[in-house]
Amino acid sequence: MRAVYVEEFGAPARVADVAVPEPSPRGVVVEVEATGLCRSDWHAWAGHDGGVSLPHVPGHEFVGRIAAVGDEVREFVVGDRVTTPFVCGCGECRYCRAGDAQVCPAQTQPGFTHAGSFAEFVPVENAQVNLVRVPDDVDAAAVASLGCRFATSFRALRHRARVEAGESVAVFGCGGVGLSAVMIAAALGARPIAVDVSDGALALARRHGAAAVVDASGLTPAQVAARVTEAAGGDGADVALEALGRPATAEAAVRSLRPRGRYVQVGLFATEPVFPIGVVTARELDVLGSHGMAASDYPEMMAMVAGGRLRPQDLVTRTIGLDEVPAALLAMNDGTTPGMTVIRP
Repeated sequence: MRAVYVEEFGAPARVADVAVPEPSPRGVVVEVEATGLCRSDWHAWAGHDGGVSLPHVPGHEFVGRIAAVGDEVREFVVGDRVTTPFVCGCGECRYCRAGDAQVCPAQTQPGFTHAGSFAEFVPVENAQVNLVRVPDDVDAAAVASLGCRFATSFRALRHRARVEAGESVAVFGCGGVGLSAVMIAAALGARPIAVDVSDGALALARRHGAAAVVDASGLTPAQVAARVTEAAGGDGADVALEALGRPATAEAAVRSLRPRGRYVQVGLFATEPVFPIGVVTARELDVLGSHGMAASDYPEMMAMVAGGRLRPQDLVTRTIGLDEVPAALLAMNDGTTPGMTVIRP
């Protein structure tokens, strides 16, 4: 099969012919219909994720049909249209049994712990626990963004921050995760405030539900926080979601919250940030992490997508083939382009 092949961290990848994976006894192999290009893929390619071994095939957000099943798989058959969270649980530990596979200590991650979906076929481990059925009439571009960005934002706002209608939700960083969060917050009846330095990203955020936008270009964290506080009505936002993984952005997000507000960390940091913990203490803020979403939690989100209440496909601004992926990864050294990129192998 053709796959994007990484042989040195941070160096140009290439498209190569590699062996089609075989399913493990409890796993399946999925023929990739579409897959997303995410900043997490860039972190893996750049060598920021210690679990990636070279040579490597990246990619972790995908939809496709099962091409082969392991001997112990009973609930899925060849031809089923499926997707999977980017964090796959073992199915046996106490976290998986409690429905929290996204924090499974023995988790596997396509595109990180093993070969990913920037290829014509991708293996998935522990299929019974990690596969999600996808209706045939749901757009492939919509599903290709669910495995990481959209599902992470959905759980961060719906299950972790427990956003309610009428609340103000400040979203810091309007890449794929941030734009997803804006759309989801609006669908939940909240008032999203989008923060970014890109006019294009802010325009997309406004188009997809942001009630207000803040251009953070050239501003200090305190200045950004002041503008968000003003946009939230003067007392600060009820919820702040950091989707970029930058220390200055995290500081601004914390400072933008009202007393007793909720801070949700979603963006991945290349290095550990210095956190304004004094503000957390003084305002009695809740600090929450969010690391994807278990397959068992997908039905609510999938129903909203299938019913048209959520339209992640509207956030897709570019579709490319495998041959264009190496250049796209290199370009992410300078930041991400507005919207989402979908790859069609």
